[in-house]
Amino acid sequence: MPRRPAKSPRSRHLPARAPAPAARPSSGIAADGPAERSESSVEPGVAARPRGTAQRAQAADAMRGGSAARAKAERARARRAAASSVSMPQARPKPALGERAAPQAAASPASPLAGPGKTGRWPQSRAQARSQTGPQARPQQGGRRELHPLTDAAANERLHGYEAAVKGAFDAIVPVLKRIASERCERDFIDRAQGIARDELGFELPQHILESTWVTGLDMRRLFAASVFETYHRFSDDFYTNDPLGGRDGASFQAFLQQCGFHLMDITPCADGRLAHAISYVLRLPYGSVRRKSYAGSLFDIENTVEKWVETEFLRFREGLPNTADEPTRYLKVVLYHFSSVDPAHQGCAKHGSDDEAAAREGWERLKAFRQAVENGFCCGASVDLLLIGMDTDTDAIRVHVPDADGYCDLNEWLDAGKVYEITQRLGADEARRRILELVRAHAPGKAAGPRARQPAQETGGAAWAGMTELIAWLIEQNISQIDYVRQYHDGGYADIGHAERFIGAGIGFEEIQLRNLTYFAYLDTVEEGAADLDVGIKIFTGLNVSQQLPVPLVVRFDYHGQVPGARERAVSRCERVAAALKARYPKLCDDGLLHCLRAVRDVDAQAPIEIVGSSLAPAADAAH
Repeated sequence: MPRRPAKSPRSRHLPARAPAPAARPSSGIAADGPAERSESSVEPGVAARPRGTAQRAQAADAMRGGSAARAKAERARARRAAASSVSMPQARPKPALGERAAPQAAASPASPLAGPGKTGRWPQSRAQARSQTGPQARPQQGGRRELHPLTDAAANERLHGYEAAVKGAFDAIVPVLKRIASERCERDFIDRAQGIARDELGFELPQHILESTWVTGLDMRRLFAASVFETYHRFSDDFYTNDPLGGRDGASFQAFLQQCGFHLMDITPCADGRLAHAISYVLRLPYGSVRRKSYAGSLFDIENTVEKWVETEFLRFREGLPNTADEPTRYLKVVLYHFSSVDPAHQGCAKHGSDDEAAAREGWERLKAFRQAVENGFCCGASVDLLLIGMDTDTDAIRVHVPDADGYCDLNEWLDAGKVYEITQRLGADEARRRILELVRAHAPGKAAGPRARQPAQETGGAAWAGMTELIAWLIEQNISQIDYVRQYHDGGYADIGHAERFIGAGIGFEEIQLRNLTYFAYLDTVEEGAADLDVGIKIFTGLNVSQQLPVPLVVRFDYHGQVPGARERAVSRCERVAAALKARYPKLCDDGLLHCLRAVRDVDAQAPIEIVGSSLAPAADAAH
């Protein structure tokens, strides 16, 4: 179904202004494109992206690795580059249908995954090194362009280095396994296979799987699942050991949040893997300072959220964390729903049938029900504020349904960060920030909620509303950097407009999943209560993996508080119970070797890496699915 067009600021009766172009800081990217752009102009590169059935097929096929010929050609290029005394970036051919586009930027020297093993960082494999060659950014069609004056270019480069390294490691698995398969008839096959895996992936394959080859044949499904699990384990360890995204230190954000009148920000994005990077990339929030729980369709559990609200308020009373209870701050609950600008009828939220209106409406109804539950159980006017945000999964641009001073939200109107980008791109940084705040205040609903919402906060005396608008303006500013990130490194829009996740995560935890289309996540305590979300994940991977005769890699994970006696044992027991329930729910997939499960726990009090407690790939004597 067609999307409702976002109303332009001009149609919203905003003051018409045409400021003179302001000097912008140097971005390192030449601007040889058009000097002038209208608010309604089409973004560069958008019209050139394929649409419809062919695009979805290409996105699905991109999950698989390249051909053996391509892998051989890349190895040859790597050998020539190693033999050369001068390293020169090489032009990349356009990937053929069925191949995943290689990352376009080299990891910076500070890349968390590029250091030698002895430093404690994830050792770099040859496949990773190959995936990180090439120019730092690709120009959009129609010429190169400057970044927005509010864009953090250094952060964009650092984030892209991390994305390229992690996804490059996962995407190297299929080509490497194809090469190993070609060696299976050699007499010293096991030694050859382990040598290739060490060189290309950075780790060895399970010895017991290779040793059974002479009896059962080469079980590529088990080797694929084992490689995915080991790659996940390695990048997860790096995340908790080295904090490559720098998200643990959120003191400055917490201070800003309290200045805006909030003591905690609780965000529920959809469980769709295309929103997994919403915290660290799309909104540029420190992951350690916000609460994130993903649910299919962003339809969070109201009772669980009320419990978290009680826990937060109790800490304020007992320990003064994050501030004391006498301070007039509020608990902010955010729902982040999603839609597709490229294929709105098919690539929107599956939970809502790709119906953008339904996604926004049901998300807002869930928010109101949470607020009502708190007020019914405690008092009217309890410290809860609500915010509804939409996200375009093709460009990462957000749209904010700005609430008024009374908390009313108009689902038919929003402020589009993409429009804001175009309006402010020729202003200086300070002027752009002032303009963004004006746009936020002007987009608060007026007719249904009264005229005071359209007045400046100082005129209405609405200090709480002023803080909300300040926070929204800040979030849009952060999103502007992400809009430029997608334009720099993904030609203005992602090639994989549909699902392209690498594995399913189920349980409680997965703080380290901060990358787009890396994981489909199902938050659950038992399979029965999370069955709907799990079934969606299995359906997605039936198209991505099972249709290619590759298994669904599923990580069951439960985080626990080590300070609580017996917490680890209960977490392990939960893993075992969920793994057994998965086998009972999807028996054919398990019997055919098309579903494999890794079990892990983590002590959040110790800030420790994950601990592997079992796997369906373990030797038969030790395995329990």
